[in-house]
Amino acid sequence: MKVSDYIASTLDRLPKGYVFTYSDFITEVNKKEAVIKALNRMVVSGKIAKLSKGKYYKPENTPFGNLQPKQAQIVKDLLEDNGRITGYLTGYSIYNQLGLTTQVSNTIQIGKNEIRPSFKRERYSISFIKQKNTITKENIPLLQILDAIRYIKKIPDSTIELSCRRLLAILGNLLEKDKITLVRLALKYPPVTRALLGAMLEQLKQIDLTQSLLKSLNPITKYKLPGVAKILLSTEKWNIQ
Repeated sequence: MKVSDYIASTLDRLPKGYVFTYSDFITEVNKKEAVIKALNRMVVSGKIAKLSKGKYYKPENTPFGNLQPKQAQIVKDLLEDNGRITGYLTGYSIYNQLGLTTQVSNTIQIGKNEIRPSFKRERYSISFIKQKNTITKENIPLLQILDAIRYIKKIPDSTIELSCRRLLAILGNLLEKDKITLVRLALKYPPVTRALLGAMLEQLKQIDLTQSLLKSLNPITKYKLPGVAKILLSTEKWNIQ
């Protein structure tokens, strides 16, 4: 089979918005230059689109033009390594998903144990947030919540008060076992995150879960989060102002 025919046949089986590189085909045809030339011809013909140098995707055509791939596809090489999870979408990338803002950002934030400098990929700015906990598929949703609590002051098109209300609702819908895990993960977060989480859990009548958080805090440190006292009753106990 010709290289171009092999690539065309493979592409037909890929979903719309799927991001790939020439290396996805090398193991089969083992002809790097031929693969790259064939892919570039397909870009010119409009069959595929180029995301950035060496990265392509199958566009989804709409009356308004081609849709960009989902953010997880755009940075999937930064989220996994040989099937092992090494990062997760967080921050600006998931605030809209969590119902914390209506804005959709061109900044993709990724939580990783080992971070690297920010860079651009096509129209997106990609930045990293240091995550001290081990990242697993199961705890990613909880880490995303904790990151939102940590950066509550930076959530766009919202206020601390509004974000606190929404996060309180999110926490209230978690299973008991997930709340327990959330507290354990929070112990590796900054003190202000632990204090706000503790105050929110106490608001949800989960005082039994908050003891380790309270013990981990310096009793004389104050945390400035304007507006939170309008939502949470125990801010004074948690030194939140």
